[in-house]
Amino acid sequence: MSLRRRLNPSRAFHPFLLCSVLFLSWFPGSILSAVVTLDSIEIFKTHEWLAKPTVYFQCKGENKTVLPDVKEKHFAYTFKGEESWQPLTDFPNEKCKRCGFYEKDIIKSDEFDEWEFCPSDFTEPDGRYTHFKDKEFNATFLCSECVSHGIAGGEICLVEWVSVYRRKMEGHESRLDSNHPSGSHNGGKGMHWALILTLSILVSVVSIVGSVTAYKFWQKRKREKEQARFLKLFEEVDDIEDELGLGPLNGII
Repeated sequence: MSLRRRLNPSRAFHPFLLCSVLFLSWFPGSILSAVVTLDSIEIFKTHEWLAKPTVYFQCKGENKTVLPDVKEKHFAYTFKGEESWQPLTDFPNEKCKRCGFYEKDIIKSDEFDEWEFCPSDFTEPDGRYTHFKDKEFNATFLCSECVSHGIAGGEICLVEWVSVYRRKMEGHESRLDSNHPSGSHNGGKGMHWALILTLSILVSVVSIVGSVTAYKFWQKRKREKEQARFLKLFEEVDDIEDELGLGPLNGII
């Protein structure tokens, strides 16, 4: 019986195939732009005495997201995630952001709360995370893609496969010691490490391709979000001009 027949590496290859499928299915979810939407919010107080408050959400370095419906305190507002101002933000990677809820003011915005907003906060099975600030607000966020097991899962699968394959190879090699010369034994070891190296390179290539694809997807989503906000701002300016009688047709009329 030949050495190739006795080693039968295809049996050890099945765990890697399973892990590869899991890796390819989990990995995009962990590196693609994980969208965060506001599921519900209730404010406990406002900082404006007379006018209705203008509440907005903002992460450092990003645009403001005004919550146009949030005007009353002690009222639980719920959202579908499909509103024109959604999503609030997104996570292109596992890094945290400095975000918060604020109330617009003439001089300086009043702060409801500001905190480190992280993808790892979303630990609930349904992808929800609740942030509570005493005497200020209670908000629930939704991010079904913020599950931090994609990259780690791929690495664990690779390590697990290497471990399984190595144990199988060691078992075969121990039986081959008494039946084959040292040359065949060394050849088996060489094939063993060559296969591991090939698989490691394959996983690295998949990771790089996935990262590039994710970055392009994130850029596209960011451009679409900025365009939507610009159009909304343009419409608001038109409405203000119409109210003040500054439209292009008002002079003719």
